[in-house]
Amino acid sequence: MIRRSAVLAAAVVLGTTAGRAETAALPVTEIASGIFVHNGVHEEASAANEDAIANIGFIIGDDAVAVIDPGGSFAEGSALRAAIRVRTDRPIRYVILTHVHPDHIFGAAAFRDDHPDFIGHAKLPGALAQRGDYYLRRLHGIFGEEASGIEIVPPTVLVSDRLELDLGSRRLILRAHGPAHTDNDLTVFDQKTRTFWLADLLFVDRIPVIDGSLVGWLEQLDELTAIPADRAVPGHGPVSVPWPAAAEPERRYLEAVAHDTRAAIKAGIGIANAYRQVANSERGKWLLFDEYHPRNVTASYKELEWE
Repeated sequence: MIRRSAVLAAAVVLGTTAGRAETAALPVTEIASGIFVHNGVHEEASAANEDAIANIGFIIGDDAVAVIDPGGSFAEGSALRAAIRVRTDRPIRYVILTHVHPDHIFGAAAFRDDHPDFIGHAKLPGALAQRGDYYLRRLHGIFGEEASGIEIVPPTVLVSDRLELDLGSRRLILRAHGPAHTDNDLTVFDQKTRTFWLADLLFVDRIPVIDGSLVGWLEQLDELTAIPADRAVPGHGPVSVPWPAAAEPERRYLEAVAHDTRAAIKAGIGIANAYRQVANSERGKWLLFDEYHPRNVTASYKELEWE
């Protein structure tokens, strides 16, 4: 495994237009040949971190480049593009939007001038239509004037099951998944290096966020962990982790939430207080536990109470 840190300190000029601002390249790590990942911070989105809180990156083939999640802001997307241009001048042919959450895809506008295919789950357009304006208002509230350039970029290519992309001597397999983290999750498998990019279907260290289906996520984990890979890229956590071993803490947490939520419902504990009784064994094992665990229990309670 290649674990070559590529902290790109030099500023890179994006284009030759006179007076165009220089953009510093985003720090990335090469986790396998031609696969580069930026490690998001374990924080809530803020003006200080520019919503650079998710693992995002790119894969370089002989003919073209694929971006996997363009980041949470125009600034982060621009810095990711600069990191690509440090590495190669090959065309950025694909920008893969793994799911609707803004920390992963609201930097897409930084790649418009490359005229790539923007690829998303078949349900992503509906999710953006439902939530996009709210996300934009929230980001403008966080960033103020620094939110300039952040906009909704809808997918131009939709995946309902499976899609293969050829980057030149390198094939990527994209799969659309049923409701789990969200109802519009994509994964990417690089055949050349057997690298499995799971985005937010895999959380490591940072608490998983249930925004689709608890039951569905557990079902998807059974399918995902049956796929052999040399390494995985989580949506949050280290840039590369062993697979499928890295999925076990997430499975343990989700199973605890499912078991204890069912027990709370059976005991007549209301939805407002259920989080106090559910998965307490997981406290201290996850970053941002107090911020997201109550929401997870509320979402799970709503799903499970009518089983």
